[in-house]
Amino acid sequence: MVVIAVSALILRIAIEQITKINITQNESNAQAALKFISAALENYAKDHLGAYPANFSALVQDNPPYLDKDYLIESPIRGYDYNCPRIETLGYSCSASPLKCNVTGRAAYAVTTGGLVIAEECGKKE
Repeated sequence: MVVIAVSALILRIAIEQITKINITQNESNAQAALKFISAALENYAKDHLGAYPANFSALVQDNPPYLDKDYLIESPIRGYDYNCPRIETLGYSCSASPLKCNVTGRAAYAVTTGGLVIAEECGKKE
C-alpha cells in the first residue's frame, strides 16, 4: 500500500513537471511565431512603400513568400490559437492565445504595428 502511495506521488510530480515544460515550450513558440509574423508584415510594408498587406494570405502567397506557412489557417499550433483581427494598409494587430489556460499556456500574446509584443496572463479569463 505504501509503495502504491509513493508511486502515485512521484507520478503526480513528474506529470506536473512535464506540463510545466510543455507550457514553457508552447509559450516560447507562440512568442517566436508572433515575432515572425510581425517581421513578415514589417518587411512587406518596407517593400511596398509603407503599406501593409490587405490580408494575411498575401504574406504566404507573394513571390518570394514572407512567411513559410499561414499561421491563421494552420491554427492552433502547439497549444496556441493565432488570430489577426486587424490587418489593413495602415497597420496590424495579431494575437496568440492558449487553447486551454494553464494547460497549453499561461499567457496570451499580442503584437501590433511596429513589432511590440505584449504578454497578458490568462489565469483569470477562464
